[in-house]
Amino acid sequence: MEELAELKQQLTDQRPDGWDELPDIPLYMDQVVSYLSRQMISIGDGDPLTSAMINNYIKDGLVERANGKKYGQEHLAYLTAISALKQVMSVREMKVLTTVGREMRSPDKQYEYFCRYLDEAMTGTAEHIDEDVTDQDLPKLVLDLAMRSYAYGLAAHRTLAILAQRTGHEDLLKKKK
Repeated sequence: MEELAELKQQLTDQRPDGWDELPDIPLYMDQVVSYLSRQMISIGDGDPLTSAMINNYIKDGLVERANGKKYGQEHLAYLTAISALKQVMSVREMKVLTTVGREMRSPDKQYEYFCRYLDEAMTGTAEHIDEDVTDQDLPKLVLDLAMRSYAYGLAAHRTLAILAQRTGHEDLLKKKK
């Protein structure tokens, strides 16, 4: 099936820029939004980051404030990761992950870690798709992919709760009153 072959190719080929490819000159907000729209892995209509969303992520402590009005590599790296993670995690959950990450690794190492696991997940998903599936078997493929996503999500949320508890950040998962 041509559409599935195209999907496999996109899952195999589309990757965000690595740390060394991120712009090393500071960018203004409109440049950041434009850059991130190209940086995001998107199939069909995506949910791009807007300047308002970026400002909220800064307010929520996921991303450091801009230096003046300019954003650097570290900002771009975190925002790239947030673009992917926001599809499956809440802001509170991302806050735990970024907080623990900052305590354990430098921003460039965190980003390399993110890119490596993103690559493995995308490649593994592409390998799982049989582009020769029949129209009759498409519902099975959809259900299989959806249930894998559900199971991985359950495991990720529980593992994150364990991580928060073990690192003393369980307060970050609690809703603000």
